[in-house]
Amino acid sequence: MKRLPVVLALTSAVALMGAGTAAAAPAAAESAQSPGAQPSGTSFSTSPGAQSRAAVAFAHGTFAPYVDGAAATTYDLDRVPAGARASVFSLSSGGVGTATKLSVSGLQPDRHYGAHVHENPCGPSGDDAGPHFQHVQDPNQPSTDPEYANPDNEVWLDFTTTSHGNGFASSHVDWSYDDRRPASVVIHEHHTSAEPGEAGSAGSRLACINVDF
Repeated sequence: MKRLPVVLALTSAVALMGAGTAAAAPAAAESAQSPGAQPSGTSFSTSPGAQSRAAVAFAHGTFAPYVDGAAATTYDLDRVPAGARASVFSLSSGGVGTATKLSVSGLQPDRHYGAHVHENPCGPSGDDAGPHFQHVQDPNQPSTDPEYANPDNEVWLDFTTTSHGNGFASSHVDWSYDDRRPASVVIHEHHTSAEPGEAGSAGSRLACINVDF
């Protein structure tokens, strides 16, 4: 992990947020990687300290079957092939809330995927990432109550890939992270259902990327 000054981190963050294509971030971050290579990634953040200070995190990785220390892991090689890439950016501040960006490339083309921020780091199984991170935690876990499992209390990053397998998603919520922080983004098999009166659900866990939020 690198600890960078807030100004430098924010400058990088603004550049990433302004990227015009879904594949731009992962391609720039890992242009030297080839499909099937060992997963690698970088994650850095600024320590938020007082609530008025911004916390910035960026992570990227190339998906492959799980190995210890992997930045990105695929649990479904058909729907998230080895060599596919992902980048995650997060900016969290008590003054502006939390903005999260997800960029992917190399996935199945023209397909709906779900994605959420999760509590725990990635592990050998998709279940290791734990439940969705919730700002106000549902006391009954796993959460099935739409009062808690909704895009205002969680971070949802659903996306649809292009004909080239690229995708992009963004989320903004009004709250910011405190001492309790998430640790990963999980890609799911379909867009998150959001029927009235139903908790958001996106099916099985296909892949995971570690993020030091």
